[in-house]
Amino acid sequence: MPDPRDPLVTPEWLELHLDDPDVRVVDVRGYVVARPVAPGVEEADYKGAPEEFRAGHIPGSVYVDWTRDIVDLDDPVKAQIARPEAFARAMAARGIGDATHVVAVDHVGGQYATRLWWALAYYGHDRVSVLQGGWNRWVEEERPTTTEVAAPPLATFTPRERPALRLTAAQLAARLGEPGLQLIDARDPGQYTAARRRGPRGGHIPGAVNVPRERFFAEGGGFLPIEELRTLVDRERIDAGRPVVAYCNGGVAATVVLFNLARLGYTDLANYDGSWNEWGERLDLPIEP
Repeated sequence: MPDPRDPLVTPEWLELHLDDPDVRVVDVRGYVVARPVAPGVEEADYKGAPEEFRAGHIPGSVYVDWTRDIVDLDDPVKAQIARPEAFARAMAARGIGDATHVVAVDHVGGQYATRLWWALAYYGHDRVSVLQGGWNRWVEEERPTTTEVAAPPLATFTPRERPALRLTAAQLAARLGEPGLQLIDARDPGQYTAARRRGPRGGHIPGAVNVPRERFFAEGGGFLPIEELRTLVDRERIDAGRPVVAYCNGGVAATVVLFNLARLGYTDLANYDGSWNEWGERLDLPIEP
């Protein structure tokens, strides 16, 4: 097993364990494509990358489209996590059972992989790692790839919901101003300061501090080593003894923050899943510029 203190696995480790029957590589490559629609205003399209998976992937891996397979398509807020039964069906169909060790892979080992990590944790599944550097590093290191699509046997996935890991708008609104609450905005500074916005309102949730997801990535790709990560978190004064709630636009980039804090042993971590896609649209909810 990889180091239980750090839910990252290296390409070296994964290549050695590709044939392990209890390891399932899940390719979750995808995109958020932002486009300007007016001065200072943008819209974003959420996209999977199934055609890239078909063109080449890690042997034995299965594909999850983060925009369709693990979201609630009936929710008016984009990218909300799928309901328990639908999530369980998606995992079971990909051979992910209650004892499976999932290794999540996206292009760079980034927010789509951590979104799957968080989604599985939310449904009670802790045997989850993220591939450091993702697909790009795997290819750069000339490790094996294939176009053959695996067909794993149907598994049994039992969703065990952990409500504390996901906040609704009402729950977060009720906690604004709560002593000790650490609210982290993982978007870029332009969105945080309202220099640029998506939706009818710009700005941020009152009390939030801006720690953009990009700061958790190493210069050469992948996430920061533990010691550099600890330095970053100490500089931002994120206290392990106080609750942390992270948000972004769709509850995806926020999971980069949560994942990296989990690497340091933080445990009181929650994702505001609706994030700015919901909060910015709700004129009844307070904002700060």
